[in-house]
Amino acid sequence: MSLIDGAEFQPAEALLPAQQEAWAAQRAHVAENSAFYRALWQGAAPPADLRDLSALPLSDKAGLRLSQAAHPPFGDYLAAPRSAANRLHRTSGTTGQAMNLAMSARDSSITGTVGGRCQSSAGLTPDHTVVHCLNYQMWMGGVTDHMTLEATGALVVPFGVGSTDLLIRTIQEVGINAISCTPSYPAVLERVLEGMGMRPRDLRLKLGLFGGEPGLDDPALRDRIRETWGMEPRNANYGVSDVFSNFAAQCEHDTRLHYMAADVLWPELIDPETEEPLAIAAGVEGELVLTHLARDCQPLVRFRTGDIIAIDATDPCTCGRCGFRFRVVGRSDDMVVVRGLNLFPTMVAAVLSGIGELSGDYRIVLDAPPPYDALPITVELAKGREASDALRAEVEAAMKRNLGATARVTLVPHGTFPVTEGKTKRVLREY
Repeated sequence: MSLIDGAEFQPAEALLPAQQEAWAAQRAHVAENSAFYRALWQGAAPPADLRDLSALPLSDKAGLRLSQAAHPPFGDYLAAPRSAANRLHRTSGTTGQAMNLAMSARDSSITGTVGGRCQSSAGLTPDHTVVHCLNYQMWMGGVTDHMTLEATGALVVPFGVGSTDLLIRTIQEVGINAISCTPSYPAVLERVLEGMGMRPRDLRLKLGLFGGEPGLDDPALRDRIRETWGMEPRNANYGVSDVFSNFAAQCEHDTRLHYMAADVLWPELIDPETEEPLAIAAGVEGELVLTHLARDCQPLVRFRTGDIIAIDATDPCTCGRCGFRFRVVGRSDDMVVVRGLNLFPTMVAAVLSGIGELSGDYRIVLDAPPPYDALPITVELAKGREASDALRAEVEAAMKRNLGATARVTLVPHGTFPVTEGKTKRVLREY
């Protein structure tokens, strides 16, 4: 196994020899056993030095989808005998057709260990009893993320989604003090608790481990969770299902994501438009590209994640972890260009959360293909608030002032949008 104990605390230069050694075995495995990559590389041999990976073409989700359609169920990038796979997952399908993911016992073990580093960084310890409220039905966020929680030594309650009344009783009866869920899930619980005549603080949760969707980068949301629940919100679970379910998280000292998988996952940054390589350096923004250094069943090489990230720091954190620290700006397929401005849902959310008359929930509904002169946003009002032309004008002015973009705002009553237990899709393309 290529995992290195405490790899997240080792500087890049110390890890490089082990990374190169892992790549030597992995490149041979892919070249020999992955028909998908042999065809993509058109006979070219993968470079021996990881730092020369940019000589290879990029791979992406569209190519994997075509591969699985032509070679079901796992595609011709399955690089191990089917008998080597001992677990099947399926992606959530948030950004398109759901994908079948095959994992060997080693793949599962490495995934659990890397994710455990993330959950530990976010503050989960053996002293916690944590309830896991992500979907267990084939999705990586279920049993795989459950294993990352167990890797910390915490007592894990595998609850999943639904049966909210039972969840509330279980938290009270068992003495659960931490919850693992999406950032939007507390709103679901709040509505049920209100109907039961209870307050969120009555559950006595101390730690919230969030992932699966954006939102926690917004300081206003963090403050709201602290004030409403009395628990500390942590960004504990950033991953890409096809690659690793969780490989980045914050620590108690820095809310930015720390990259935790350097010993088994080689990162690159590219310009999403030109595909030119970019340096992983403070102040650089680009699309994250990943290469497995240890993967049996479906190894990926130079895989475009579609996530646009901003690198904020590459020096060691106060916590001692050495991976670069970054923020997720948005997904390339969620980006909306308005008069030349690249806008992401996270940017819109940051503006809306600063207006007290709004709930913070919204949808960007695109009913025609680009180009766009204005960003159409349907925004939900806070409870007890009424729509008015003055408030609509205020929201549009805030968008213009903060993002430089013209917005076309529609205000809708509180409760218009369903609260979801899974991922919430903010950009709806209806054309």
